Amino acid sequence: MTAAATAPAATSPHVMNTYGRLPIALSHGRGCRVWDVNGKEYLDGLGGIAVNTLGHAHPQLVAALQDQVAKLIHSSNYYHVTGQETLAAKLVELSGMTNVFFCSTGLEANEAALKLARKFGHDKGIDRPEVVVFEGAFHGRSIATLSATANPKIHAGFGPLVEGFVRVPRNDIAALKKATAGNANITAVFFEAIQGEGGIHPMTIDFMQQLRVLCDERDWLLMIDEVQCGIGRTGKWFAHQWAGIVPDVMPLAKGLGSGVPIGAVVAGPKAAHIFQPGNHGTTFGGNPLAMRAGVETLRLMEEEGLLANAAKVGTYLKNALHTQLMTTPGVKDVRGMGLMLGIELDRPCGVLLQRCADAGLLLSVTADTVVRLVPPLIMTEGEAATLVAILVPIIQQFLAEKP
Repeated sequence: MTAAATAPAATSPHVMNTYGRLPIALSHGRGCRVWDVNGKEYLDGLGGIAVNTLGHAHPQLVAALQDQVAKLIHSSNYYHVTGQETLAAKLVELSGMTNVFFCSTGLEANEAALKLARKFGHDKGIDRPEVVVFEGAFHGRSIATLSATANPKIHAGFGPLVEGFVRVPRNDIAALKKATAGNANITAVFFEAIQGEGGIHPMTIDFMQQLRVLCDERDWLLMIDEVQCGIGRTGKWFAHQWAGIVPDVMPLAKGLGSGVPIGAVVAGPKAAHIFQPGNHGTTFGGNPLAMRAGVETLRLMEEEGLLANAAKVGTYLKNALHTQLMTTPGVKDVRGMGLMLGIELDRPCGVLLQRCADAGLLLSVTADTVVRLVPPLIMTEGEAATLVAILVPIIQQFLAEKP
């Protein structure tokens, strides 16, 4: 019996039709496994889209959240929230930066970063600040962040887009310099250290280092979107740390709360004091429950060595996929770092979501042709081997079919 045969309908008469859902309703999980309402078991290669850092039902996280719910879920930013200071201090320690603003999502964090870039420019007397963004970028679906995003499909139907963005190719410092030559309105460069929705495309170490130098030379903010690739996913706390640089602004979200909605904007000295009271705010951001989730997530990641695990298991998984797939006609690339991997095929492959789910594996397809794997950071090599054993023959069978 397949999940598709017995699960609830993929659409609901009362929920907005905004997602192309599979006919699966999940019930519960443990570790890297989840079960649907019909009892079917799945290996979770998606991690809630890079969110469930500690997997599902981690006993220490569950206990901490139960304790916090019994004390205080929400208060408001009219008052001090002690968990904000605790989590901010840890993020400052891990990043080498200085101050943190808390919100509830990656979109909000990216929106705040764009506001910082604009106010940074206005404070310098620039009337129409502009931000450099990149081909393949995805920063969110608000009007401003979708304008910064590169995908025309996301733009469609929502014009006019917000002005003030200069788009350039990734990993091409010469093209960036040419596109910004003589433009005194540029205030920031904004990029993902590894593009997620754009197809798992890393920025090179050399390019990130060149951007840091250029931003210093021109007094621009270096803003690195670590919403999907941060929080240990690549084997370092933040993916840009492989380049040995420190940004001026760093939006975070997804894995920081292990499933509890949370976002953060971490700022260095150049950006830390741009916002003043009244410039920005949020109702839910920095609430006691989210802060407890963030504090416990980072603590457990350290205690359980999850950065090293992400690097080790990610290397095993990437090598196994590369060995077994790169000789398969139709496989163009296996790329990524740690437990953020993409398998690019030569054709759209959205049908693989259902085929893999039927076989007991959850994953996603991004940029139409890239199979994305962003599992919990607790995944073992044994579970990675199971993932490969399920996924490889499904991809090979799919590519053997006539396009």
